Formats: sequence, C-alpha cells, structure tokens
Amino acid sequence: MNLPNFLASLRIVLAPLLFFLLSAEFNGIHQSWVDYFAALVFGLAALSDFFDGFIARAWGQKTKLGAILDPLADKMLILAAFLGLLVRADLSLLIAWAIYIILVREFFITGFRVIMLAENIDLSASFAAKLKTAFQIVAVIFLIMRWDFGFYVDKLLLLIALVLTIYSGLEYVFVYLKRLKERN
Repeated sequence: MNLPNFLASLRIVLAPLLFFLLSAEFNGIHQSWVDYFAALVFGLAALSDFFDGFIARAWGQKTKLGAILDPLADKMLILAAFLGLLVRADLSLLIAWAIYIILVREFFITGFRVIMLAENIDLSASFAAKLKTAFQIVAVIFLIMRWDFGFYVDKLLLLIALVLTIYSGLEYVFVYLKRLKERN
C-alpha cells in the first residue's frame, strides 16, 4: 500500500472516531475539551486529504484503488462530521437542512463517479469541487467549535459550502453529459 492510499485509509479509520467524539456524552469532561479534540481529529484527517492527493500526483503514485478510496474516505469523514453534529441537536433547522442537502449530493456524486470510472471517464475534481471541500472543512470546524462570533459566521460558511456543493454537483453532471455526447 502506497502512502497516499494509507492516508486515505487513515481517514476511514478516523471517521468513526470523529462521529463518536461528536455524538457521545462524556461525563466529567468539559464539552469544550471534547470539541477541541474532535476539531483536531477532523482537521488532521482533512489535512491528510490534501497530502494524499499532493503526494499521489508529485510522486506518481496514482492508483485505481486510490481513485476509489480517496473520495470514499472523504465522504466517510464528511458524513461522520455532519451526522455527529446533527446528533448534538444544538443546530438550527436551517443548518440541519443544509447538512441534509450536502449529504445527499455527496452520496449522489460518489455513486456517479463510480459509474464514470466504470465507463473509463476520468473526471477529476474541478476547482469548484475543491473550493466546496475547503468550505465544508472550515464550516465543520466552526460548527464543531461552536464559533459564530455573534455574526453567524458558522452558518454563513455552511451556506457558502452548500451553494458550492450544489454547483459542483451540477458541474459533474454537465461535464459527464458533455463527455458522453463527445463519444457519440
């Protein structure tokens, strides 16, 4: 197993830990300490996403396993973060709906990418998809840490992530349709 695939596998292992930290009750430990640790686990896992892609490209270690494992690990981490946040039950209905829409898109596009891979259509992540991921990561950290700074910054970041999530999802579909049309 090469280093990029190991890092993706590490995200898969960290996802349930993150969910546990966000959803369990820890008696005798102040909630802020649990939040700090959960944000640290999430941040390190998210950072591994950057490094596995960078290393795979820079060292020529792209593999078919990595093409499947990397997006799967990303989705598992985002799923663990968002579901863990929902379990905490201190989120508004607006945030819950935004999370729901984001998760639906993530599942749809993951399945869609598997179909594209099976049809030998390479669809690398676009700039919008990478920007979406960055905003999701920052929004999750703000939501875990309960940082709104009195201006609803956490909600604003999540809404920006939501818009980028929808946009990049549509972008995948349109690029796929374009490539299908080019084949015919």
